[in-house]
Amino acid sequence: MRTPPHAPTGSVTSADRWDHFLARWGVDRAGHRVEPGLYALGDPGRDAPVFVTANYTLSFDALRTAVSGFDCFVLVLDTKGINVWCAAGKGTFGTDELVRRIGLTRLGDVVEGRTVIVPQLGATGVSAQEVERRSGFAVEYGPVRAADIPDYLVTHQGTPEMRRVRFGVSDRLLLVPVELVHVIVPMLASAVALYFAGGWAAAWSAIAAFSAGTVLFPILLPWIPTPDFTTKGLILGAVVAAPFAIARTVGSAGASWWWGPGWGLVHLLGMAPVTAFLALLFTGSTTFTSKSGVAREIRRYTRVLAFAFGAGIVLSVALAVAGARGTT
Repeated sequence: MRTPPHAPTGSVTSADRWDHFLARWGVDRAGHRVEPGLYALGDPGRDAPVFVTANYTLSFDALRTAVSGFDCFVLVLDTKGINVWCAAGKGTFGTDELVRRIGLTRLGDVVEGRTVIVPQLGATGVSAQEVERRSGFAVEYGPVRAADIPDYLVTHQGTPEMRRVRFGVSDRLLLVPVELVHVIVPMLASAVALYFAGGWAAAWSAIAAFSAGTVLFPILLPWIPTPDFTTKGLILGAVVAAPFAIARTVGSAGASWWWGPGWGLVHLLGMAPVTAFLALLFTGSTTFTSKSGVAREIRRYTRVLAFAFGAGIVLSVALAVAGARGTT
């Protein structure tokens, strides 16, 4: 756990950047933390604003970079090293922890004002009315992005643009490394197993299916024309599987009419559900979805994906048996 000095600056050091790199790649996922407590940025007086953030290093560093040059206080909650948005959903960035931290830091003795500024994405976990009733501090919801804080401080009123949740290509690309790390072991294991079962083409099909779900899907997310992540993943998986299916069909000239198309269908049934399942998992990384929406997708599509993948396995076994008997 990183413990910044009492008066950290807005400057991000090379050590901070290395910490960010490791966090993005999922290395020591639970270790990228800041010690919870109250910190001073610059030389704040008793009338300085108080910002609230999570004790995830990327959240803390984004805030202190954004307010560099301002004299203010930063109240860091114990979110177990989880970012504001996810912690709000899990309950660690919430009313109880905020009230508790205000009391532990004796914030009322440090500042004259009785307002704390909470990130908008933390609003789902924080009840402003309950916080004020229990602590005496009013809650002011700041902008979605830390970068908008300097403009927000001018009027303490959020513009529609400040309130809008954006999840552009650059935001999605930042999530690709950790998504890829989560599947690297099963991807390589599948590729090795398929290499011995069917050669290099089969091995590359596994790599393509996993890569489509973890790399291509976050990039192409808004442009795949269906509302559900799972159906988006099925479409992308089918597109990625198509070259393998076509190659296997064309490469089976001279065999029975059903042999090539059968193996082509195996590629579609095997690859598309893998990509779609990884796309479904990506719902937990995006602001595009809600808990109810994710639950609905899980209920609607999990069995379908399992059935399709199972059918692909059964078909591949049947074709392999047919080939061994020389009936192709």
